[in-house]
Amino acid sequence: MKKLLLLAAIVLGVTAVFAQMPAGMPPTGMRPPGNMSAHLYGKLTDNDGKTIANATVLLMENKMDTATKKTKQLLYKSVITAANGDFSFEDLPLQNRYTLKISSVGFKPTELPVSFFNKSTDGTMQPPTTDKDLGKIKLTADAKELSGITVVSSTPAIKLNADKKIFNVEKNIMSAGGTGVDVMRNVPSVNVDIDGNITMRNAAPQLLVDGRPTTLTLEQIPADAIESVEVISNPSAKYDASGGGAGILNIVLKKNKKTGYNGNVRAGVDKRGAVNGGLDFNVRQNKINISASVNGNQNKAQTTGTTERISQLTTPQTITAQNNFNKTTGGFLFAKVGIDYFASNKTTLSLSGIKVHGEFNPYELIGVSTDSLYNSGKINTLSERVTTGTREFNGQGLVFGLKHMFAKQGEELTVDANYFGGKTSSNSLYTTNYFGASSTLDNTALQTVIGSGSDKNFVIQSDYTLPISKTAKLETGVRAAIRSRLNLTDNYLYNDSAKQYLIIPNATSNYKNTDNVYAAYATYSNSIKDFSYKVGLRAESSNYTGTLTNTGETFKNSYPVSLFPSVFLSQKLQNRQELQLSYSRRVNRPNFFQLIPFTDYTDKLNITRGNPNLVPEFTQSLELSYLKTFAKNSTFLGSLYYKHTDNLITRYLSSEIDAVSGTTELINSYINANSSYSAGAEATVLNTLTKWWDISTNVNVYNSKVNTSNVTTTQQDALWSLFGKFNSNFKLPSNFAIQFTTTYQSKTNLPVSQGGGMGGPPMMQSQSSSQGYIKPSWGMDLAVKKSFLKNNAASVSLSVTDIFKTRINSQYSTSDYFTQTYSRLRDPQMFKLNFAYRFGKLDASLFKRKSNGGDSNATESIGL
Repeated sequence: MKKLLLLAAIVLGVTAVFAQMPAGMPPTGMRPPGNMSAHLYGKLTDNDGKTIANATVLLMENKMDTATKKTKQLLYKSVITAANGDFSFEDLPLQNRYTLKISSVGFKPTELPVSFFNKSTDGTMQPPTTDKDLGKIKLTADAKELSGITVVSSTPAIKLNADKKIFNVEKNIMSAGGTGVDVMRNVPSVNVDIDGNITMRNAAPQLLVDGRPTTLTLEQIPADAIESVEVISNPSAKYDASGGGAGILNIVLKKNKKTGYNGNVRAGVDKRGAVNGGLDFNVRQNKINISASVNGNQNKAQTTGTTERISQLTTPQTITAQNNFNKTTGGFLFAKVGIDYFASNKTTLSLSGIKVHGEFNPYELIGVSTDSLYNSGKINTLSERVTTGTREFNGQGLVFGLKHMFAKQGEELTVDANYFGGKTSSNSLYTTNYFGASSTLDNTALQTVIGSGSDKNFVIQSDYTLPISKTAKLETGVRAAIRSRLNLTDNYLYNDSAKQYLIIPNATSNYKNTDNVYAAYATYSNSIKDFSYKVGLRAESSNYTGTLTNTGETFKNSYPVSLFPSVFLSQKLQNRQELQLSYSRRVNRPNFFQLIPFTDYTDKLNITRGNPNLVPEFTQSLELSYLKTFAKNSTFLGSLYYKHTDNLITRYLSSEIDAVSGTTELINSYINANSSYSAGAEATVLNTLTKWWDISTNVNVYNSKVNTSNVTTTQQDALWSLFGKFNSNFKLPSNFAIQFTTTYQSKTNLPVSQGGGMGGPPMMQSQSSSQGYIKPSWGMDLAVKKSFLKNNAASVSLSVTDIFKTRINSQYSTSDYFTQTYSRLRDPQMFKLNFAYRFGKLDASLFKRKSNGGDSNATESIGL
């Protein structure tokens, strides 16, 4: 019955789009990509050229009245002109059409139509302008008071463009009170496993925050701090070439520049009593905008799992059965504060800081039994390992930005400098009890690991855009990323004779490294009627140096300049259709953990080591996309794609003597495979079925294979796989809303190049993707939200994830040394209850004393 529900949900999402009919909107290719907002500004003068201060400027949104079928105007924003006559509107949705209404004592009211879509001289529609300068607007005489107006603002949950998908987190009930992992579970094209690892088209994407690389994990970013997520499957040369061929996930943090003050307070709790809460506050007056936010999340996660492994390392062969229980308690705090200074309508300076703090107390219980595979054997052992410890991290970052727009429409310069650094500390105690044949305790082994480390990341970049004509544009930029890391790890075993812990020299290592990447790019775009193109070239060079400080051993790699071209061709068709063909080349350089030649014996069940001989992998991607918009903004986006990677970095197993125990053990490391490929078809469908019901469906069918013939004869055959995600949103009477989400992943190859750390989840023998596969899994989530109070300023939501306890991560792997199956389940049927309240006042003169003749429309109380 559960699988029938899942199948019906996916079929409904795919077929409902064909019931839609075209409607009058800007051509599909001209619609703004995602949550991109616009800036509108100008200056008021009289007929003599003198500036007009304290004039009221109302920005009215033109909307269709569904009852009268006529267009009416609703107030979207209002400002008061500065002493020099300047006015400015920020954060405007590009797709809306506006009317500017201007009034001032002694002058006649003036109205101007405003649209961010322009036509060229031949009548074809051009890409939208994100910064529109109205220049000097001359007023003449008299004034009229405007009244009877309503503040309205709405952003769709998902927006599709031929080269980008944008997911609006505010519309997602399911992730309230959660982390970035909960957000990604609802983003189209993105698959999230139970450990929070993300993949796109079965490979790990590059993660950005506000367009910049980050060392934060998804579990360290609160969902309530995220405004939107941009999914870019085939990035152009403008983007960092690092990160492999899976594309980019860009997390856009919340920013607020509304005039006046506004904020949001929230709190929640889950079924285990883990609480979360947060506060956002923003104030804007004239040229200054200040924003601050703080979020806290407790963690009380639990995981259960089983592993069964048949080993060929011993004679006779043995079978090992393992049961594990993991529990983590703790939490983290995330705080951000920023200030924007609008020096003029053309120049903005911004400075923001981030602070992250986390403390966790992991606990793990593992029971392991080993027996002979055949009756003739006599091997029979039983052990139990208990792991306790603490982990703490502290991070802080600082971001400076400058944006200057020149007098020429569309010409702009941006400069960004970003620093993020952090420190970590940890200690773990491993207590292993060994039992005899009669289940009596034979002996106990004690091991403790004490670690600490730090990292520093500095990125500076500058971008320049120069319009050459109404249709042609040149974009250039430079970037430098400088990173350094320090790690200290001491491994001790308890010595019964000495009655103390003694350090293990062969299992203790202190190391440091630096990693630098330098880049420059240029792109040129133009259009000829309905055909447009964008070509680009990026050049990058990098170097890496690492040192084992306790031995003095040094290893380094220097990668020469590599070129990364990109080509995007787009053709607009009739009836709001668009075709796009794109090509790009990207690189994935081995990271710190993959390179360091340190054998980590911390977890005897998952011994790991880096490989300093790894070389970068290069991926070439080709994608053909078709975009069609139907009535009620229902949209279909289909893509055919092919990716080929040389020197693929993948995990690999070997057997060696354990320096701690002297026994033969398996070592998890990394190699460069010959190559890999992935080809498939992906479809994303957005349907607005009624005023109260919309759905989104994402289906990806793909074939993938990793060629490791250069190092092994054991390879996984090429697999055809399917990944699907369905989301349904209902708006019910009395301000109720319901969100339903389901995901399905068929049998698929193990993902490659996860990066970020050694090995995989606890108790998992890391495998090359050519040596195993993931078994099918699926899951369903549900959330209900009730909004109340004036302007629906308050809301209460209840969500439950993995309703049927079916989101089980099961894997099968094989090698020359063993055959293994394992499965794990984390936090099924997790209930979360959350409350949120939004407050604010749009006040154009917040800090000024109002005169007796002040404009009564200058202030609007809102539930933002």
